Amino acid sequence: MLSYLEAQDFQDKDIRCAFNFVNARRNAQLLMDGYKPPLAVRTGTSIVGIIYQDGVILGADTRATEGPIVSDKNCSKIHRLQDHIYCCGAGTAADTEQMTQMTSAELDLHGLNTGRQVPLICASMMLRRTLFRYQGHISAALVMGGVDKYGPHINCIHPCGSIDKIPYAAMGSGTLAAMAVLEQGWNPALGLDEGKQLVRKAISAGVFNDLGSGSNIDLCVITRDGAKHLRTETIASERGERMGAYSFLPNTTLVKSISIKDLDIVDERIYRPTYSIVQMPSISQSESQVEDPQPKPKPKPKPSSTYPSSGRP
Repeated sequence: MLSYLEAQDFQDKDIRCAFNFVNARRNAQLLMDGYKPPLAVRTGTSIVGIIYQDGVILGADTRATEGPIVSDKNCSKIHRLQDHIYCCGAGTAADTEQMTQMTSAELDLHGLNTGRQVPLICASMMLRRTLFRYQGHISAALVMGGVDKYGPHINCIHPCGSIDKIPYAAMGSGTLAAMAVLEQGWNPALGLDEGKQLVRKAISAGVFNDLGSGSNIDLCVITRDGAKHLRTETIASERGERMGAYSFLPNTTLVKSISIKDLDIVDERIYRPTYSIVQMPSISQSESQVEDPQPKPKPKPKPSSTYPSSGRP
């Protein structure tokens, strides 16, 4: 590992072709000392994508969390890559947003250079190469869908760079509940209204069975004619309303009923401590013990004088 002076030499020489792990020891020491680093904003998410009869439908919830705190109740998790390719992101909010923005810019340049519509496999390859390069350290789980000249596609891209090409997909913290709904209700002959309802039902299952998902449901319908992004299409979890009328003053307690019961005394016993005069300590003794905790030594007895028999009268 590089020392601080060696790192300064690297910076002076403008060598920036590799990762710099100078602060790794410092961060480890801070963690050992009890320092808690700030939490990243995560989209603990339920995202869904299906292929229906005429195209692709993508859906996502709108809750972003920061640890146990809901940091955003109406964030957008459906990102545009091209006019015919959209992507839903789960994981760290900054990673998913930056990945989709960088890929969208690269796809724009690719379309300008080639002069034709970018196929969806090209966007998938760009995302997978970047994610695989960082070996899963970019926390971005993506469900990408679109319609190109080859037809509708749904690609499920994992943070490590692997891919699943399936007709319906679900990712995020609400995957299990959403996938159960998709397994039961999907079929290749779904219409537009039936597909929307299935995506709503799958996202709602993730919202009501996962603490990281919530708030509203966004949809994106992609066909050969273009894409239609339906922002806040459905409100999944609404705030409850007060059913009762509260007329009592603040900082007071409402008394609903008062009941008074008569108690009959059957037996009465009084226990009092009994002390004799000898056992009870006197005030003078207690004070003397406090003032002089160590006992005084007893005076030595004086020797008694003995007289001989033939001595004094």
